Amino acid sequence: MAYFEVRDLHVYYGAIHALKGISLRVEEGEIVTLIGANGAGKTTTLRAISGLVRPRSGQILFEGEDLLRYKPHEIVTQKRVIHVPEGRRVFARMTVEENLYMGAFTRTDRDKVEEDLERVYQLFPRLKERRRQLAGTLSGGEQQMLAIGRGLMAAPRLLLMDEPSMGLAPILVESIFETIQEINKQGTTILLVEQNAHMALQIAHRGYVLRTGEIVLHDTAENLRANEMVQKTYLGMA
Repeated sequence: MAYFEVRDLHVYYGAIHALKGISLRVEEGEIVTLIGANGAGKTTTLRAISGLVRPRSGQILFEGEDLLRYKPHEIVTQKRVIHVPEGRRVFARMTVEENLYMGAFTRTDRDKVEEDLERVYQLFPRLKERRRQLAGTLSGGEQQMLAIGRGLMAAPRLLLMDEPSMGLAPILVESIFETIQEINKQGTTILLVEQNAHMALQIAHRGYVLRTGEIVLHDTAENLRANEMVQKTYLGMA
């Protein structure tokens, strides 16, 4: 039994068939990436897993239990499947530290919450420097750090990450991906949606290629980097 598995998932937006029977799996301790062009269905996949979009049919299994039985907040609080959404979506009028504590809002293990706060500050020293600063005044890169840190404060067992490099300067992109790799090394399983296929396949164990709502390729990250179609279409290589 896979740690996490999507089986034959179909999602519609009205008459538009956005996901056409996709299936994927993530084993405990892995980074698995889902790559594809804009409009391929990557964000829809994560939104379906989080309960924000209701599939027409299919299964979303976490440790053998179908998440479709749960409401979105229960997926967070009971199953600890945590979604770091595209576009950061920090609470602009709250401080950095208040945003981080919001990630732990439903937790009752207060001692562990403080440990996790220190862990986030170790991963992102910039956040500790700016912990009293309003989140809305941070740079784009700092807001992305904050969004990831807030997700970690929920003590995820599966972390869903949607386009963490979007809109960031190249030097920050490299730093963010190094941190994602470190988060994984510390024991967090990650499903990563990313348009920057080059960086995603550098840190992932395996990957899926999504095209117009269908999985067209699945392999180890190493093999995907060497695949001619992936090189031409997603890695910008002739």
